[in-house]
Amino acid sequence: MSKIVDDLRIVSEQLLSPPAVLKQALPLSSAGSDFIQKSRQEIADIVHGRDPRLLVITGPCSIHDPVSAMDYARRLKQLQLQYKDTLYIVMRVYFEKPRTTVGWKGFINDPHLDDSFDLETGLTKGRRLLLDLVEMELPAATEALDPISPQYLSDLISWAAVGARTVESQTHREMASGLSMPVGFKNGTDGNLNIAL
Repeated sequence: MSKIVDDLRIVSEQLLSPPAVLKQALPLSSAGSDFIQKSRQEIADIVHGRDPRLLVITGPCSIHDPVSAMDYARRLKQLQLQYKDTLYIVMRVYFEKPRTTVGWKGFINDPHLDDSFDLETGLTKGRRLLLDLVEMELPAATEALDPISPQYLSDLISWAAVGARTVESQTHREMASGLSMPVGFKNGTDGNLNIAL
């Protein structure tokens, strides 16, 4: 009799719908695609000095509740319109939280805030929220943390970040090279900027 030698530390598994299935269920419209392309180009132009506006990425530390996020988005949209000539405002929509130890891992991993780890619901609600932001023409920024999530959401993101806890990770640097939007690298947790350069 053979002994089990694989997945000894795995408590359970959850099958996820493939990214194409979620994108088909919640598609990006042609107008939305045009907006995403335009917003990415505007951000790139600002970063490269071709656009004099200041890029402002602002918002909550992480998304806990789509209703509150949309309330924030509506308020931010008013500021975006008011300051459009001098600022390019992008809403921070971080669905995942990097953890050095333990704690809530974010909306995608635990959308019910009850340790149920309902990733299917988290990805679906996250995609819905991002589609609502695209419809408002409010660009979204997020942290590229889990290498799987971008396959479900990246077509709706205008700017991505590689955070302080992952900036030294080869997996995340390679993932960033494959993303289609501008990507910012944060300084490492020790405050040193060299790794980001």
